[in-house]
Amino acid sequence: MPITIRERGSELPTGLAERLRSVELPTLGHFLEVGFVDAGIRRMTGGGPLVGQAVTVRVVAPDSALVHRATELLGAGDVLVVDTGGDRRHAPVGAVVAEAVAARGAAGIVIDGPCTDVAALERLPLSVFARGASALTTKLHALDAGGINIPVSIGGVAVLAGYVVIGADEGLLIADPEDVIAVLDRAQASDAAEPERLERLRTGEPLTTVSAAGERLGARIGRQTGGT
Repeated sequence: MPITIRERGSELPTGLAERLRSVELPTLGHFLEVGFVDAGIRRMTGGGPLVGQAVTVRVVAPDSALVHRATELLGAGDVLVVDTGGDRRHAPVGAVVAEAVAARGAAGIVIDGPCTDVAALERLPLSVFARGASALTTKLHALDAGGINIPVSIGGVAVLAGYVVIGADEGLLIADPEDVIAVLDRAQASDAAEPERLERLRTGEPLTTVSAAGERLGARIGRQTGGT
């Protein structure tokens, strides 16, 4: 199959990235089921929230020539998202690739596989998510396969170019922006209400009352125990 290079996805809606930086990623997990990447892909470097737009690349292991090409298509705030074709041994990203990504003003890198040169990556203004580190690296074979801005699979999640990437210490979400927008108001309201909920717990109020779990469970527990 020949190499495919497509145009980047549509830009994220104005103001979406800023709103997402103000929301805790686990709060989105209260309201959204799709897009959460396998927990084996974890933050390797960087701190704070990662929010950006996916530029996807799929490589055929152990060839990373297309990763090098993809860095030239990155813009400010983008996230390079690398599908390694299931290879968990070869690292397609190290100091040189990450430096090129940072030079484009991108926000981060996500790899469904390992990275390398972790100490060098830590010095860059990037968040890097990967399945650990490896000293075994990819090579520049330039095989006639793979592509850029094509559909990829990352940690069990189908990802299209232009999807929103949201990363934190707790994990990684990559999803259609519309799916995230659909729950964003509720997530922001939940975060705003959390300090009050925590204070109620500190004063001794039961969690089932604070969370309303007791109200939801009440009728069901009553039926099972024969109560009214």
